[in-house]
Amino acid sequence: MSAEPDSAADESSGLLVLALLSLIIGLAVGLVCALFRLALVQADALRNALVTWTQAASWAGLLVVAGACGAVAALAAWLVRRFSPDAVGSGIPQVEAVMSGEEPASPLRRAWVKFVGGVLAMGGGLALGREGPSVQMGAGIANMLAILSRRNWPDSRVLFAAGAGAGLATAFNAPIAGAVFVLEELVRRFDVRTAVAALGASAGAIAVARVLLGVLPDFHVAPQPYPGLATVPIHLALGVIAGILGVAYSRVVLSALAVADATHRLPVEARAALVGIAVGVLAWFAPELVGGGDALTQRALDATQAPMLIVTVFVVRFALGPVCYAAGTPGGLFAPMLVLGAQIGVVFGWVCHQWWPGDAASSTAYAVVGMAAFFTAVVRAPLTGIVLAVDMTGCSTLLLPMLTSCFAAMAAATLLRCPPIYDSLRERVAKRESQ
Repeated sequence: MSAEPDSAADESSGLLVLALLSLIIGLAVGLVCALFRLALVQADALRNALVTWTQAASWAGLLVVAGACGAVAALAAWLVRRFSPDAVGSGIPQVEAVMSGEEPASPLRRAWVKFVGGVLAMGGGLALGREGPSVQMGAGIANMLAILSRRNWPDSRVLFAAGAGAGLATAFNAPIAGAVFVLEELVRRFDVRTAVAALGASAGAIAVARVLLGVLPDFHVAPQPYPGLATVPIHLALGVIAGILGVAYSRVVLSALAVADATHRLPVEARAALVGIAVGVLAWFAPELVGGGDALTQRALDATQAPMLIVTVFVVRFALGPVCYAAGTPGGLFAPMLVLGAQIGVVFGWVCHQWWPGDAASSTAYAVVGMAAFFTAVVRAPLTGIVLAVDMTGCSTLLLPMLTSCFAAMAAATLLRCPPIYDSLRERVAKRESQ
């Protein structure tokens, strides 16, 4: 007769331990990933200072910048090849492979390779996102603490996912998006234990990160009014456009990786150096176009630039992101996707104002919605995209437009038979390992 109460008590006790461990993991992940963000800020400042200083030296200065960017990119690629080959790229496909049992959990040494290699690559101007290294570092820290606490595999798996979500939450100062990412993208189902761990880890991470990084959202956006029902067809159209462009972007990323694979006889350090040199040349002429792209996203959200300039930025970044991702260094895709989504929204908003001035929302509103829609088209995680856009901008009044556009973007990408980007990246890694 006492079996059921004892079982319930054991389950409650296990959930309490899991919740406490998730908080501890979140605190550790928040500290490491916040320091990673601060290091990236300093690296960007050093790169910009170098560009400003060398521009006075004309062509000699160009050679210095190109050589420096090429050198740090090559060093980042060497660190990955020498110490942790699985630290290449985003890291999210590797985390998903661990979650599905296809790979063993990340060793802790991968975390420092992601940290140092990510700072070198993104500090050198490569158009990569900080969220990929942060997710993989969070997962590695969670795995270490799960081993130290002697948790079984089901609990370790939950904590592993929660640590990854805490890394994403810290990368974008987006606590809810970090938890939603765990449930929608990593675990792909909802259960109480996973939800508790994900929420606890994200809360712990943000509590520490905001002490070091501040409490404001990453992007500053003026309050937006609630849109009327007349804008629903307009946002459906934005979603379709974002879906088509998202499919194109996914295919460009995979094509860039295929080209990199075809040049396997060229050492990865040499390939990274060539990409770094090209980025250095671009940085010397247009320093705002390189790096993670937060400043570009903020400018799009401010909606103060001419549409043709926005189109130019979009075209350059559309090509630059995949090329940098194929360089063989640590770095993610989220932040570059947010840049492109914001540009799509601004241009779309400008067109709407020309044709439907009475019904169109502000270009800023379209930029926020474009971020969520383009993310959804590429990753196929609409809830994460919506919550991420809200967390990063504070625009909760745009939920209906984001739902509408994300619905259309997801439908368009699916009808075009383009799989989610991280599924494609996992399949690519599996094929390479089987050969």
